[in-house]
Amino acid sequence: MMGASTAAWGGVARSEAASAAEYAYLRQLVFEQSQNVLDASRDYLFETRLSRLLRAHGMTHLEELVQLLKVKRSAPLARSVAEAMTINETSFFRDGRPFELLRTELLPRLIEARRTTRRLRFWSAACSTGQEAYSLAMLLREHFPALDGWDVVIEGTDFCGEVVGRAQSGRYQRIEINRGLRARHIVTYFDHADEEWTVKPELKRMCRFRQANLCASNLPFSETFDVVMLRNVMLYFNQETRKRLLKQVRRLLANDGVLFLGSAEQPTDMTLWTSVLAGGTAHYLPKAMSGSR
Repeated sequence: MMGASTAAWGGVARSEAASAAEYAYLRQLVFEQSQNVLDASRDYLFETRLSRLLRAHGMTHLEELVQLLKVKRSAPLARSVAEAMTINETSFFRDGRPFELLRTELLPRLIEARRTTRRLRFWSAACSTGQEAYSLAMLLREHFPALDGWDVVIEGTDFCGEVVGRAQSGRYQRIEINRGLRARHIVTYFDHADEEWTVKPELKRMCRFRQANLCASNLPFSETFDVVMLRNVMLYFNQETRKRLLKQVRRLLANDGVLFLGSAEQPTDMTLWTSVLAGGTAHYLPKAMSGSR
């Protein structure tokens, strides 16, 4: 066995003794909490992403964290580990083709279909810091003024509480503002103070954010949605988790609603979905489900 020598890595001292076992324990913990499947080749990410958590608990080694979790599994600490390992990559109008297709084809159809109820519901699943939800809000306000007076809500959910808090605040730094936004969007929908841009109240009122685990047995909704954006999250799930999640999404999607996945993703069970290629991107229409909704 190697000695218990240490090395500096990403601001955290790393012991090289039995590290493979400790990483395996952490990977399993993350899977149990979030269903995210982490590859062993990316174990080095634990060093950097857990450094702040270690410091907050007065630790300097991953071994200390693993030992604490093994001796006394604290639910909040275990969740904090999983949240720290969650991928939160996002930007405004990310991969603009779904937004353009919504503008030109899908939303006009849905608006016509809802002209009696005057009600629309959107869900940005895995919303991260909120850019996708606010992009939908900008799209609606800019191109569909006829929706004034309608009951329109954009729900945003994410596993990580910290990013949900940032989405609720609607505050962004220059580097975030410069990713995906045109000048007219910035001027029209944001207030600028110092080095922060804050979403204006009229946009915030359209969006509400909450913490939710997509892999929980029941998602926190009782209503159906007209558009679901479930993009670039299933890449980190195994096949069984994807199948279970999409079955829940199908139950929550209106029979004439629309599902968007990431460009590298597709449903695991095509008995529930019809794939449509339009506008340079794919979207999915729900098929009729057997039994009651």
